[in-house]
Amino acid sequence: MRYKLLLLVLIGSLLAVVAAGCGAEEAAAPEPGAPEPAAPATVTHLRFTLDWAVQGPQAPFLVALDKGYFAEEGLSVVIDRGFGSADAVSKIAGGAYNLGYADVNSMIEFNANNPDQALVAIAMVLDYAPFSILTLSDRNITSVSDLEGRKLGAPSGDAPRRLFPAFARTVGIDANSVEWTSMDPPLREPLLIQGEVDAISGFYFTSFLNLTAGGIDESDIVAFLYAEHGLELYGNAVIVPPALLEQNPEAMRGFLRALTRAWHDTLADPEEAISIIKRRDPLIDEEVELARLTLAIEANMLTPDVLERGFGDVRPDRLEEAIGIVVETFELPTTPAPDQVFDGSFLPPLEDRLPRS
Repeated sequence: MRYKLLLLVLIGSLLAVVAAGCGAEEAAAPEPGAPEPAAPATVTHLRFTLDWAVQGPQAPFLVALDKGYFAEEGLSVVIDRGFGSADAVSKIAGGAYNLGYADVNSMIEFNANNPDQALVAIAMVLDYAPFSILTLSDRNITSVSDLEGRKLGAPSGDAPRRLFPAFARTVGIDANSVEWTSMDPPLREPLLIQGEVDAISGFYFTSFLNLTAGGIDESDIVAFLYAEHGLELYGNAVIVPPALLEQNPEAMRGFLRALTRAWHDTLADPEEAISIIKRRDPLIDEEVELARLTLAIEANMLTPDVLERGFGDVRPDRLEEAIGIVVETFELPTTPAPDQVFDGSFLPPLEDRLPRS
């Protein structure tokens, strides 16, 4: 009997504890009609590749990362240096990176040869491609017509060299009259300085600064920028697989909002942008990279179209013409429609993208 009484006491105590627990849960439950508690914020992880080493013109991406603009959009972004646009395009298409920064002309060529892995550009960062021919004043090349019959140098895969026939058609010179000498990239400017070639092709803001670093005075450098001579090709863009746009459109909109903010910051304070790059790569020469960024802003970022259409957008008729030039020059098997090359629907509104005075 005593054991039965003890058992009843224990059962009663257990029931009291359970009842108390249930009461606690009811007390913690929200009142009828109260809003549901917010779900934990999700973070989207993105791997991003640049086109080349970290330099001044790539500043907007590093500024967005350093200032937390990507994080504010719920994005965890890892940015790696690149090894050329063709390599970046291939790695994005292959899945090594979610998205990246590369020459849109290289993307067009890749898409034509790999239609099952085709990519799309969603924001044009370099509105004018930085393609150019550079020479020195003592070579007596004062106009593009003087390039005929001369010896030019560049790496065999150099984009401005490969597009030189289109430049020649645009300015009315015979591309076949030019003799090309192939060389490794580090030898391009030194061989021009040594007189081994009469001129070189290259990215304007890179070759110009390499020449000054080699002891050439700025006044002795003669540059023919393709865009300034009527060949208005587009340059580097944010490039993604279409599947990413379908799977996570809000992440892409957030990425471009963050990048647009950083683009404005870069234009407003280039020196701050370079200091941010310096924290990423302490070995850079701040003076050189500031000059490189300044050249890119003036020649490639703040173009007439950008002043009218804002950061990231393209002009449809110009894009269609540029696609045709690339297809003809590279002898591509198909001609993509403009909407297969560029999708501007993920950009922020125009008022957020126009340059600030």
